[in-house]
Amino acid sequence: MNKDFIYKQVYQDLKGSILSGQYKTGQKLPSENELKTIYKTTRVTIRQAFDELIKEGFIYKEHGKGTFVKSETRSLGLLSFKGFSEVVGEEYNAHSKVIIQPQVRRFPTPFFYELSPTEVKYGCVYLERLRFADETPVMLEQTYLPNIEVISSPNNLSRIDSLTEDTLIGGSLFKTLHTKFSIEVIGLEQAIKAIESEKYTANFLKMKTKKPLLYIERRYLTSRSSFYIYSTLYCNTDKYAISSSF
Repeated sequence: MNKDFIYKQVYQDLKGSILSGQYKTGQKLPSENELKTIYKTTRVTIRQAFDELIKEGFIYKEHGKGTFVKSETRSLGLLSFKGFSEVVGEEYNAHSKVIIQPQVRRFPTPFFYELSPTEVKYGCVYLERLRFADETPVMLEQTYLPNIEVISSPNNLSRIDSLTEDTLIGGSLFKTLHTKFSIEVIGLEQAIKAIESEKYTANFLKMKTKKPLLYIERRYLTSRSSFYIYSTLYCNTDKYAISSSF
Protein backbone atom coordinates (compact mmCIF):
# COMPACT_ATOMS: atom_id res chain seq x y z
CA MET A 1 0.00 0.00 0.00
CA ASN A 2 1.29 3.50 -0.83
CA LYS A 3 3.16 5.07 2.12
CA ASP A 4 1.54 8.46 1.56
CA PHE A 5 -1.87 6.83 1.70
CA ILE A 6 -1.01 5.05 4.97
CA TYR A 7 0.41 8.23 6.51
CA LYS A 8 -2.78 10.12 5.66
CA GLN A 9 -4.90 7.26 6.96
CA VAL A 10 -3.06 7.19 10.30
CA TYR A 11 -3.25 10.97 10.54
CA GLN A 12 -6.98 11.10 9.77
CA ASP A 13 -7.81 8.18 12.08
CA LEU A 14 -5.99 9.69 15.05
CA LYS A 15 -7.30 13.18 14.42
CA GLY A 16 -10.85 11.87 14.12
CA SER A 17 -10.49 9.88 17.36
CA ILE A 18 -9.27 12.99 19.18
CA LEU A 19 -12.03 15.23 17.82
CA SER A 20 -14.71 12.64 18.63
CA GLY A 21 -13.44 12.30 22.18
CA GLN A 22 -12.32 8.71 21.84
CA TYR A 23 -8.88 9.95 22.89
CA LYS A 24 -9.36 12.52 25.64
CA THR A 25 -7.21 15.40 26.81
CA GLY A 26 -4.06 14.15 28.51
CA GLN A 27 -4.59 10.55 27.35
CA LYS A 28 -1.57 8.65 26.08
CA LEU A 29 -1.77 7.51 22.46
CA PRO A 30 -0.60 4.09 21.24
CA SER A 31 3.16 4.02 20.68
CA GLU A 32 4.81 4.24 17.28
CA ASN A 33 5.61 0.52 17.50
CA GLU A 34 2.00 -0.36 18.33
CA LEU A 35 0.64 1.72 15.46
CA LYS A 36 3.30 0.34 13.12
CA THR A 37 1.95 -3.14 13.81
CA ILE A 38 -1.71 -2.11 13.52
CA TYR A 39 -1.22 -0.34 10.16
CA LYS A 40 1.46 -2.75 8.89
CA THR A 41 3.81 0.07 8.03
CA THR A 42 7.06 1.63 9.23
CA ARG A 43 7.82 3.82 12.26
CA VAL A 44 8.86 6.57 9.85
CA THR A 45 5.34 6.66 8.42
CA ILE A 46 3.75 6.72 11.89
CA ARG A 47 6.15 9.45 12.99
CA GLN A 48 5.17 11.51 9.95
CA ALA A 49 1.51 11.36 11.04
CA PHE A 50 2.48 12.27 14.62
CA ASP A 51 4.55 15.24 13.41
CA GLU A 52 1.58 16.58 11.46
CA LEU A 53 -0.70 16.31 14.51
CA ILE A 54 1.94 18.04 16.66
CA LYS A 55 2.14 20.95 14.18
CA GLU A 56 -1.64 21.32 14.32
CA GLY A 57 -1.61 21.33 18.13
CA PHE A 58 -3.52 18.10 18.71
CA ILE A 59 -0.80 16.10 20.46
CA TYR A 60 2.58 16.53 22.17
CA LYS A 61 5.48 14.27 23.04
CA GLU A 62 7.21 13.83 26.38
CA HIS A 63 10.65 12.31 26.14
CA GLY A 64 10.72 8.84 27.60
CA LYS A 65 7.00 8.86 28.38
CA GLY A 66 5.14 8.83 25.09
CA THR A 67 2.71 10.88 23.01
CA PHE A 68 -0.35 12.54 24.57
CA VAL A 69 -3.48 14.40 23.51
CA LYS A 70 -2.91 18.10 24.03
CA SER A 71 -5.35 20.04 26.19
CA GLU A 72 -7.20 22.98 24.74
CA THR A 73 -5.15 26.11 25.24
CA ARG A 74 -6.59 28.18 28.06
CA SER A 75 -6.13 31.93 28.23
CA LEU A 76 -5.02 34.28 30.99
CA GLY A 77 -6.35 37.84 31.05
CA LEU A 78 -2.90 39.34 31.52
CA LEU A 79 -3.54 42.34 29.29
CA SER A 80 -5.75 43.84 32.00
CA PHE A 81 -4.53 46.58 34.33
CA LYS A 82 -5.84 44.63 37.32
CA GLY A 83 -3.51 42.72 39.63
CA PHE A 84 -2.20 39.32 38.53
CA SER A 85 -3.97 37.33 41.27
CA GLU A 86 -7.25 39.12 40.64
CA VAL A 87 -7.16 38.44 36.90
CA VAL A 88 -5.79 34.89 36.90
CA GLY A 89 -7.61 33.86 40.06
CA GLU A 90 -8.07 30.60 41.93
CA GLU A 91 -9.01 28.70 38.78
CA TYR A 92 -5.35 28.66 37.78
CA ASN A 93 -3.83 28.56 41.29
CA ALA A 94 -2.22 31.95 40.69
CA HIS A 95 0.74 32.90 42.86
CA SER A 96 3.98 34.85 42.66
CA LYS A 97 7.58 34.53 43.77
CA VAL A 98 9.68 37.62 44.47
CA ILE A 99 12.97 37.27 42.61
CA ILE A 100 14.38 40.66 43.61
CA GLN A 101 13.03 42.33 46.75
CA PRO A 102 12.07 46.03 46.49
CA GLN A 103 15.26 48.10 46.33
CA VAL A 104 16.19 51.66 45.42
CA ARG A 105 17.85 52.07 42.01
CA ARG A 106 18.37 54.56 39.24
CA PHE A 107 16.06 54.16 36.27
CA PRO A 108 17.79 52.29 33.41
CA THR A 109 19.07 54.43 30.58
CA PRO A 110 17.51 54.54 28.09
CA PHE A 111 14.09 53.89 29.63
CA PHE A 112 11.07 52.72 27.66
CA TYR A 113 8.96 55.74 28.71
CA GLU A 114 9.92 59.38 28.93
CA LEU A 115 10.51 60.26 32.58
CA SER A 116 9.96 63.54 34.39
CA PRO A 117 12.95 65.42 35.90
CA THR A 118 11.69 64.47 39.38
CA GLU A 119 11.54 60.78 38.49
CA VAL A 120 15.06 60.90 37.07
CA LYS A 121 16.37 62.79 40.13
CA TYR A 122 15.04 60.42 42.81
CA GLY A 123 15.25 57.15 40.90
CA CYS A 124 12.92 54.25 41.55
CA VAL A 125 12.04 51.32 43.75
CA TYR A 126 12.65 48.23 41.64
CA LEU A 127 11.29 44.74 42.21
CA GLU A 128 11.12 41.60 40.15
CA ARG A 129 8.52 38.84 40.42
CA LEU A 130 7.88 35.51 38.73
CA ARG A 131 4.20 34.74 38.16
CA PHE A 132 2.77 31.22 38.18
CA ALA A 133 -0.45 29.59 36.94
CA ASP A 134 -1.00 25.97 38.00
CA GLU A 135 2.68 25.78 39.05
CA THR A 136 3.76 26.82 35.54
CA PRO A 137 5.88 30.01 35.35
CA VAL A 138 4.02 32.19 32.85
CA MET A 139 5.40 35.69 33.36
CA LEU A 140 8.50 37.49 34.59
CA GLU A 141 7.59 41.02 35.68
CA GLN A 142 10.05 43.84 36.34
CA THR A 143 8.46 46.82 38.08
CA TYR A 144 9.71 50.39 38.58
CA LEU A 145 8.01 52.76 41.06
CA PRO A 146 9.24 56.38 41.03
CA ASN A 147 10.75 57.14 44.44
CA ILE A 148 8.88 60.40 44.89
CA GLU A 149 7.08 61.80 47.91
CA VAL A 150 3.44 60.83 48.26
CA ILE A 151 0.93 61.38 51.03
CA SER A 152 0.87 58.34 53.32
CA SER A 153 -1.48 59.94 55.89
CA PRO A 154 -3.31 63.29 56.13
CA ASN A 155 -0.29 65.06 57.63
CA ASN A 156 2.59 62.92 56.44
CA LEU A 157 4.65 62.60 53.28
CA SER A 158 6.64 59.45 52.60
CA ARG A 159 8.87 58.36 49.79
CA ILE A 160 7.98 55.15 47.98
CA ASP A 161 11.27 53.66 49.21
CA SER A 162 9.50 52.91 52.50
CA LEU A 163 8.22 49.86 50.59
CA THR A 164 11.69 48.34 50.96
CA GLU A 165 11.14 48.13 54.72
CA ASP A 166 8.03 45.95 54.58
CA THR A 167 6.74 42.79 52.97
CA LEU A 168 4.10 43.33 50.29
CA ILE A 169 0.65 42.92 51.81
CA GLY A 170 -0.71 39.57 50.71
CA GLY A 171 2.10 39.49 48.14
CA SER A 172 0.27 42.22 46.18
CA LEU A 173 1.93 45.47 45.12
CA PHE A 174 -1.39 47.10 44.23
CA LYS A 175 -2.90 46.19 47.62
CA THR A 176 0.18 47.54 49.39
CA LEU A 177 0.03 50.85 47.50
CA HIS A 178 -3.66 51.15 48.33
CA THR A 179 -3.18 50.40 52.03
CA LYS A 180 -0.01 52.44 52.68
CA PHE A 181 -0.48 55.36 50.28
CA SER A 182 -4.15 55.30 49.19
CA ILE A 183 -2.97 54.91 45.61
CA GLU A 184 -5.33 53.12 43.22
CA VAL A 185 -4.44 51.85 39.75
CA ILE A 186 -7.05 53.19 37.31
CA GLY A 187 -5.72 52.29 33.87
CA LEU A 188 -2.68 51.60 31.74
CA GLU A 189 -0.83 52.27 28.52
CA GLN A 190 1.01 49.34 27.00
CA ALA A 191 3.06 48.32 23.97
CA ILE A 192 3.24 44.64 22.97
CA LYS A 193 5.66 42.83 20.70
CA ALA A 194 7.17 39.39 20.11
CA ILE A 195 10.82 38.81 21.01
CA GLU A 196 13.19 35.87 21.48
CA SER A 197 13.92 34.67 24.99
CA GLU A 198 17.37 35.36 26.38
CA LYS A 199 19.21 33.24 28.92
CA TYR A 200 18.00 35.22 31.95
CA THR A 201 14.28 35.13 31.13
CA ALA A 202 14.41 31.61 29.68
CA ASN A 203 15.88 30.27 32.91
CA PHE A 204 12.99 31.61 35.02
CA LEU A 205 10.29 30.69 32.51
CA LYS A 206 11.65 27.13 32.07
CA MET A 207 12.10 27.40 28.32
CA LYS A 208 14.90 27.26 25.78
CA THR A 209 16.69 30.42 24.69
CA LYS A 210 15.67 32.06 21.41
CA LYS A 211 12.10 30.81 21.79
CA PRO A 212 9.26 33.31 21.15
CA LEU A 213 8.11 35.43 24.09
CA LEU A 214 5.39 38.03 24.39
CA TYR A 215 7.06 41.23 25.64
CA ILE A 216 4.96 44.04 27.14
CA GLU A 217 6.02 47.54 28.22
CA ARG A 218 3.55 49.23 30.57
CA ARG A 219 2.82 52.50 32.27
CA TYR A 220 0.05 52.22 34.86
CA LEU A 221 -2.09 55.27 35.52
CA THR A 222 -3.00 55.87 39.16
CA SER A 223 -5.29 58.01 41.26
CA ARG A 224 -2.31 60.34 41.85
CA SER A 225 -1.95 62.34 38.66
CA SER A 226 1.84 62.66 39.00
CA PHE A 227 2.52 59.05 40.01
CA TYR A 228 2.95 56.25 37.49
CA ILE A 229 4.03 52.62 37.80
CA TYR A 230 6.22 51.17 35.07
CA SER A 231 6.61 47.49 34.23
CA THR A 232 8.18 45.20 31.66
CA LEU A 233 6.58 41.77 31.28
CA TYR A 234 7.99 38.66 29.63
CA CYS A 235 5.19 36.14 28.97
CA ASN A 236 5.58 32.49 28.01
CA THR A 237 2.54 31.53 25.92
CA ASP A 238 3.45 27.86 25.30
CA LYS A 239 0.74 26.56 27.64
CA TYR A 240 -1.58 29.56 28.09
CA ALA A 241 -2.75 32.16 25.63
CA ILE A 242 -2.75 35.80 26.74
CA SER A 243 -6.04 37.67 26.55
CA SER A 244 -7.62 40.90 27.73
CA SER A 245 -9.89 41.14 30.75
CA PHE A 246 -11.13 44.61 31.73
